[in-house]
Amino acid sequence: MKSNQQDSAGSSSKDNKKEKESFFTRLINRIQYLVNYFWTGVWKDPNDTTKVRVLKVINLSIRSFLDRDLQSRSMSLTYSTVLAIVPVFALLFAIGRGFGLQDLLEQQLYQSFPAQKQIISLSLRFVDSYLKEASQGLFVGIGILFLLWTLISLLSYIESAFNMIWDVKHDRTLYQKVTDYIAICLMVPILMICSSGVSIFMSATVQDNIHFAFLTPLINIVLEASPLVLAWLAFSLSFFLIPNTKVNFKYAAVAGAICAIVFQILQMLFVNGQIYVSKYNAIYGSFAFLPLLLIWLQLSWLILLFGCVLTYSLQNVYAFNFLGDVSKMSDTYKRKVTIILTAAIVGRFRAGKTPMTRSKLSFCYDVPIRVVSRICEQLYKAGLINYVMLPEDKVGIAPAIETGNLTVAELLRRLDNVGPSNFIPRFSIIYGNILTKIDEWLQQTYKSLDSILVADINIPVDTEKEQASESDSQPFLAPDVDEPSSPVVNDE
Repeated sequence: MKSNQQDSAGSSSKDNKKEKESFFTRLINRIQYLVNYFWTGVWKDPNDTTKVRVLKVINLSIRSFLDRDLQSRSMSLTYSTVLAIVPVFALLFAIGRGFGLQDLLEQQLYQSFPAQKQIISLSLRFVDSYLKEASQGLFVGIGILFLLWTLISLLSYIESAFNMIWDVKHDRTLYQKVTDYIAICLMVPILMICSSGVSIFMSATVQDNIHFAFLTPLINIVLEASPLVLAWLAFSLSFFLIPNTKVNFKYAAVAGAICAIVFQILQMLFVNGQIYVSKYNAIYGSFAFLPLLLIWLQLSWLILLFGCVLTYSLQNVYAFNFLGDVSKMSDTYKRKVTIILTAAIVGRFRAGKTPMTRSKLSFCYDVPIRVVSRICEQLYKAGLINYVMLPEDKVGIAPAIETGNLTVAELLRRLDNVGPSNFIPRFSIIYGNILTKIDEWLQQTYKSLDSILVADINIPVDTEKEQASESDSQPFLAPDVDEPSSPVVNDE
């Protein structure tokens, strides 16, 4: 009887163990499925639901953030910021003193950056010395030049980082940089003074007036939320204005709201965490604020760069329905895609159709927008296409040569000759005979393609997509964000 009970107890324990193992196995398999779906499977999902859109945006943001080495960018921007702190504050307070509103500006700085009161106080002492010296002697001209150079170089580096995220190959011209950046530098202190003045007016005038006593709770909420609102506006305008390309403001505003919330959380962590970093005082003494400042600056820049990545992902998510790393695409595959895109551009031109933008080429011919952008740059440098102006300041892609005589061989010859050559010293002298043979072999390869016209390559077209792109009615047609700022672009 005992043995039967022991056997039944043993069998039940084995069953429980199997059930536990089965539960954990199912759980692990489920987690693996979810991870695989999020990282790769979501791009194969044909459903156009909110969940799929959100997952694609998050996926693309993480991929873009990791691919673009933004950690190094944030460190470089941190160094540039430390270099520019005093000149930036000097410009802000020079303008503030001109309006007689230096105290308001100082108050706004402390309110906007509560985690960095110590560095602001130290910087303001340097600013007073800086402005005193800058108002006399030879230092006037040199000081102003150094100040402008520091500000323009910092803003230029920010623009370069944003353009890299947006895969824009062309920065603003020097004239545009000088005018745009100086306008930004002049507007920032004025806006800060205005916001501080509005806050003082609301708190001192409206709240103290008995007729508006019922508005006091609402005003308190507005005043408490003003740092968040100002941060949201600052981030949104940065994502909208700084990249040298067309950005849809609604996506910049969404990314700006998320970054503003994260930035305010970072501020609170640093403010409330000051009491927990007393060990830094023991190690660094009076310089204890420096490592904390550098950490805060780098995290702040990472938030800004991630917001730019998020804006880019929101605007271009439907142009990225593909797997794989574009930068690792093989030359053979790239050549195939190039021939197809060139045939599509030529075919539309010969049919008398309006040239397409890069985004519409990506949408209609199912080629990732970054691939289209890079191939178009190569075709432009090879003299095969031109950028033409379209209505609403859009930029289309049109052939730059006679399409009736363009062969596949000529296309490949021109593309193979894009870029510098014969720059290795003595290379052609040492290997001259072999190089001649290589040229002969290549010419023989091209010769077999001399009889194939690009215009004769029939590219299948999705009529529904083409009609949707012509009317811009397709809801997931990627906006034209990849266009250069002018129809004539030259990287040379």
